[in-house]
Amino acid sequence: MNYINTLRDQVDAMLKGFVQALPSLAIALVILILTWLVAKGAVRLADRITGKAHIRNDLKALVETLIKLAVWIVGLLIALTVAIPSFTPAGAFAGLGIGAVAIGFAFQDIFENFLAGVLIMLRDKMQLGDWVDTEGISGTVEKITLRETHIRQFSGELTIMPNSMIFKNPVKIHTDQVERRFDIMVGVAYDTDLPEAEAAIMRALKSVDTIAHNRPVDAFAREFGASSIDFWVRWWVNTKEQNLFLVQRDVVYAIKRELDAAGIEIPFPYVTHTFKEDVPIKEMAASNDAA
Repeated sequence: MNYINTLRDQVDAMLKGFVQALPSLAIALVILILTWLVAKGAVRLADRITGKAHIRNDLKALVETLIKLAVWIVGLLIALTVAIPSFTPAGAFAGLGIGAVAIGFAFQDIFENFLAGVLIMLRDKMQLGDWVDTEGISGTVEKITLRETHIRQFSGELTIMPNSMIFKNPVKIHTDQVERRFDIMVGVAYDTDLPEAEAAIMRALKSVDTIAHNRPVDAFAREFGASSIDFWVRWWVNTKEQNLFLVQRDVVYAIKRELDAAGIEIPFPYVTHTFKEDVPIKEMAASNDAA
């Protein structure tokens, strides 16, 4: 019977303690509600300030997230201090001890991606809408969060990459500059008058309205190919105003038209005869004699 009385006393003490703590819990709840309202207002204020500063959208999202996180941390600490009088922030940090180290190892990737996301947003390069190549993924940057980056490939697939992978590895940004240079190789027959071929290619480039004519266009006789002498043709495109693939199509059309008009041949690649291992030598000799 003593055990039953002891248990009853413990339950009564817990109930009395809970009733006594109700005012503190109510105040803590009010503090959390106020924290939510303050965080919401602080985000709106930050949005107005960053809107006037004309900064990037992903950086605006970073500022809003950090402000919201700071407000909630302060509000939670105040609410815990009110609800639990013995609680202090210093005591909580001291009490973590080895547990903080274990948590750090367990969430190492999350913290790493978080820090990488912050650094990616703070630097000027790789903005939303940029065409990038990284780790075999090519597409448009659609979204940057504190943990991951969304890249929409040109075939329509969405690739979600951890920020640490993008931060640690090389990233090629095709649209970093408004104007970008493109090039193709154009082969002409060996009996072609090369200055005439170069002039025809230059006429073709100048006739294409979609290339950037404020930049130079080039056509260099580059090398002796297997069946042609190859010209290295270069031009610039305004990536903000023109479709890169359509411009290249127009350039190819124009070069073919001008070479045809000048009577310059674009030869087929020279194909060497390859011997098949499964054909007996006698049969090959017989076929050559017959020919």
